[in-house]
Amino acid sequence: MRCFDNFACIDWSGAAERWHKGIALAVCGADSSAPSLITPSQLHWTRADVLTWLQEQARAKRNILIGLDLSFALPFDDQDSYFPGWSESPENAKALWRKVDLLSQADPHFAASGFIGHPEISRHFRQQRNCGDLFGTGRGRLRKCEYDGQAAIAGINPYSCFNLVGAAQVGKSSLTGMRVLHKLGGSIPVWPFDHVPDSGPVIVEIYTSIAARASGVLPKSKSKITDGDTLDAALATFDSAPHNPLRERYTDHATDAILTAAWLRANAHRHDYWHPENMSPKFAVTEGWTFGVV
Repeated sequence: MRCFDNFACIDWSGAAERWHKGIALAVCGADSSAPSLITPSQLHWTRADVLTWLQEQARAKRNILIGLDLSFALPFDDQDSYFPGWSESPENAKALWRKVDLLSQADPHFAASGFIGHPEISRHFRQQRNCGDLFGTGRGRLRKCEYDGQAAIAGINPYSCFNLVGAAQVGKSSLTGMRVLHKLGGSIPVWPFDHVPDSGPVIVEIYTSIAARASGVLPKSKSKITDGDTLDAALATFDSAPHNPLRERYTDHATDAILTAAWLRANAHRHDYWHPENMSPKFAVTEGWTFGVV
C-alpha cells in the first residue's frame, strides 16, 4: 500500500445544534510522536468548520489518511435496497449522500431532519415516539461489514443506522456525515467508493471502538478512555510516544480521536485492511466498509 505523511481521526457528532462538544480532531505524523488535538477556531467545532478543514487538506494536496467515525452508507445488501419498495431509493452510496443533502437543504448545521422526515424514508427509521412500519424487529438492519465484521470483534456491538433512539444510536451522526461527504464533491477520495490515488488525502470510515479494543488495555466491558495514564498505555501498544497532557478534562471524544489517529498510523500499511476478503465490488459502491474490519 501507499505511504502517508500524516494521519487524522475525526470523532463525529450527529447533534442538531451548531456547536459540538462531541467533535474532536487529532493529527499525527508518520513518526512515533503522539497525535495532538487540533484546536477549533472557536470554543467548539462545528460540522461546517470540519468541512472547511477537509477542504484545506484537499487544496493543499496533503498526503494524509483521514478517519471519520461514522457509517458512510445505510444497509443495502440484506434487501438489495436502502429503502425497499420505494421507486426513488438511491442505487449507490454517492446517490444516497446526494439524496440526504437534497432533502435536508432547509436544515442548518448539516442536520438531516428533512431526510428523516420524508414520508417514505421515515417508514424505515426508528425515531423517538415513532417507529416506522418498515424498521423491522430487534436492533434493526445492519451492513455487511457490521453484522459479519464488526460483530465478530470481541467487545464490539454495532448499532443500526436506522435506529435514531438512545445514547448509542449512530444514525444521526452518519446522516450528517453523509451531507459533509457530498459537499466535498469528490475533492478527497473516499475509500472504498473511490480509487485510492498515489498521493494526496484519502478518507476512510473508522470505528473508534476497534482501535480501543485493539490496544488491549481496556477490560472487555469498556471501549472508552477517560484518563491520561490509560491513554498513554494504549498509545504505547501502537508504538506511539505519550501524549501531551490535555488542558481540559479527558473526554472520550478527545481520547478516541488521539488513540485512533495512532491506530491508523500503525495499521495503514496493512493490505488486508484495504482489501477485506468479504468486501465485494457491490459493497464497495453501496454499503462501503469500516477500515480495520477484515
